[in-house]
Amino acid sequence: MTMKIVLLKDIAGVGRKNDVKNVSDGYALNFLIPKKLATPGTPAIIAHAERMKSEQAKEREVQENLLFKNLSGVEGVKIELSCKASDKGHLFASIHKEAIVAELKKQTRIDMLPEFLQLDKPIKEVGEHKIGVRVQDKTGGFTLVVTAA
Repeated sequence: MTMKIVLLKDIAGVGRKNDVKNVSDGYALNFLIPKKLATPGTPAIIAHAERMKSEQAKEREVQENLLFKNLSGVEGVKIELSCKASDKGHLFASIHKEAIVAELKKQTRIDMLPEFLQLDKPIKEVGEHKIGVRVQDKTGGFTLVVTAA
């Protein structure tokens, strides 16, 4: 038997938040629902989840269009970040996309989703790093200067 559920969080291999999925009864009743990862898919909850997904899609589209228009404002920007590092210039904690986006917003007031950054792996070294930004088919970038604290 299968049961219709609405996911409350992103779950690898199952789906993303607010997705409506059919899963086995045992998986839903013994794992997803008790751990508050999903809720039973009643018509009212499914309708609410669909509204939330459409609102999130609209919000993402607005943010994407705004960033697309302001991508030239990101070009040439220099963000400075100070982190604890060893004598050899290796950072004790790597810098991820979320931290870069937060610092970009703090220093330049440019709001951006982490998924627009083109960063192959987290930054683990002191120095200047070129960070690429890709929105739709337009690309740009800025410089992140990491110094030892």
